[in-house]
Amino acid sequence: MKKYLSLVKFSHTVFALPFALIGFFLAVAAGYPFQWKLLLLVLACMVSARNAAMAFNRWLDRDIDAQNPRTARREIPAGVIPSGRALMFVILNGLAFITATFFINRLCFFLAPVALAVVLGYSAAKRFTSLSHFILGLGLSLAPMGAYLAVSARFGLVPVILSFVVLCWVSGFDIIYALQDTEFDRLHHLFSIPAWLGNRNALVLSSAVHGLVIGLLVWLGVTEHSGLMYWIGALVFTSLLVYQHTLVKPGDLSKVNLAFFTLNGLASLLFAAFFLLDLWKQAAA
Repeated sequence: MKKYLSLVKFSHTVFALPFALIGFFLAVAAGYPFQWKLLLLVLACMVSARNAAMAFNRWLDRDIDAQNPRTARREIPAGVIPSGRALMFVILNGLAFITATFFINRLCFFLAPVALAVVLGYSAAKRFTSLSHFILGLGLSLAPMGAYLAVSARFGLVPVILSFVVLCWVSGFDIIYALQDTEFDRLHHLFSIPAWLGNRNALVLSSAVHGLVIGLLVWLGVTEHSGLMYWIGALVFTSLLVYQHTLVKPGDLSKVNLAFFTLNGLASLLFAAFFLLDLWKQAAA
């Protein structure tokens, strides 16, 4: 089990899971009943879809990873997990995801193959488009909207805005993460923003995309007349976004992992905590 948790970088679930909880409780705050069973099904969907996506990425990239010194020690190229078992892990998690949606509602069940295609499709994207970072962002952006749909079976403006927040946020920090492989990607004809634009311009684009996140958060707070807790959460989230851009320079990538995992994981958890606290305070008022 430990090997498979490492394969899918289970700790990285912290990026999208808090936004799924926001989507879930947004629907509850809108008047839909809270159900523990439904919450557990949403969590099962999150974990199984992400497991399938990450394991598929590792399986599809196994030959590429073996050639890259940074990734050669990953479980499949290192021989820790056979590629056939990794693929079976993908299939089982994909089936678990679709099964869980069946017990949620008809809309989620019908949309499940589309969602699975998006999260799995990211893995192949680097072979034909430099916009692969945005496809990853799109995959994770399904979290708040999907959780909202699980409770309400209908679309809503706030979860849609939050989905765009996640799309821009994830795409921006994935561009930063890809800076580590700029030369490798160019040498092996793989597509990425850094390989296309160079590290300096890639950082500029990442900053611009994260600027959109800030604009979306302000728009959401103003249009929804959000309370103090929301604005504190948005300020913390924004501050951590800005701080990560001070850590990474075109010629100094030594703090990429700090910017990628630690700060973004913290940003997601804190924003969700303040957002949910604001929902609770408004419901109690």
